Amino acid sequence: MPKAYIFSGFGGPEVESFADLPRPVPGPGQLLVAVRAAGVNPVDWKRRTGYRPLGAPAPELPAVFGGEIAGVVEQLGADVEGFAVGDAVFGNPVGGGYAEYTLLPVALAAHKPEALSWADAATLPIAAATAYDGVVQLDLPPGATLLVTGAGGGVGVAAVQIAIARGLKVVGTASAAKEAFVTSLGAVHVASGPGVADRIRAAAPQGIDAVYDLVGGPALEEAAELLTDRTKLISGGDRETVAKLGGFPVARERTSAVLEAVAGLVTDGVLDPFVTQTFPLDRAGDALRAVEAGHARGKIVIELPTTP
Repeated sequence: MPKAYIFSGFGGPEVESFADLPRPVPGPGQLLVAVRAAGVNPVDWKRRTGYRPLGAPAPELPAVFGGEIAGVVEQLGADVEGFAVGDAVFGNPVGGGYAEYTLLPVALAAHKPEALSWADAATLPIAAATAYDGVVQLDLPPGATLLVTGAGGGVGVAAVQIAIARGLKVVGTASAAKEAFVTSLGAVHVASGPGVADRIRAAAPQGIDAVYDLVGGPALEEAAELLTDRTKLISGGDRETVAKLGGFPVARERTSAVLEAVAGLVTDGVLDPFVTQTFPLDRAGDALRAVEAGHARGKIVIELPTTP
């Protein structure tokens, strides 16, 4: 039977394991996809600990890790239009993505351009799409200054590039070790950590027009001090804190149109997903540890070059 990487309870890495699961059967409006690549994100290990976004149901256990994939359509469910067996696709699966096969709703799927690699495509449905939605939500005019906290991570890397492509000036906070990387994206790097607000003021004496937070907690609280207009404060992960501060969570669109837009940015050379490390499926745990450690630069991807 097809292999998948799962968590069987809530806790640490000890609840993770491989499992042989039945090949999924697509329902109405779904595609059965043979996975070629799966993006690895912080939310993956957070779900294992019991975290879930506000209003989201608890996952049924055991649950397969992963929320973004790229692969080949193997079978169509009823009422599917616009896709055919053999199509290369990417999107947000139901039932997890660290697996040889998964189900992909057509509403959360898009055709993969031939020029887009499997690994790059697998990074777009969560990281790049979240970055895109947030920058669009802020709707800043060209020349405005955007602060991105956590600029060296998967969403941050995409947000910096998309913002710069829209004519914005970007200040990005990240660890000192990521200074050269963040600077290479075109942002002004500011070292993260206590007292970061003062360092940001020194780096951006013209002021900050908006904050796209990807860290949460104290980093978000300090960043909020720099804004007079809290409608321009958004967070990609800390809904509770951003609400207390008068800001908003990132409003995710979760549409095929957004997936197509970010894919176009990659193929046009505007956006580089910066896949910095890949792992085979049988090392899914190592891939997850690399992200859970919090020091990953860019994106980590699980690759499945062949499927049974």
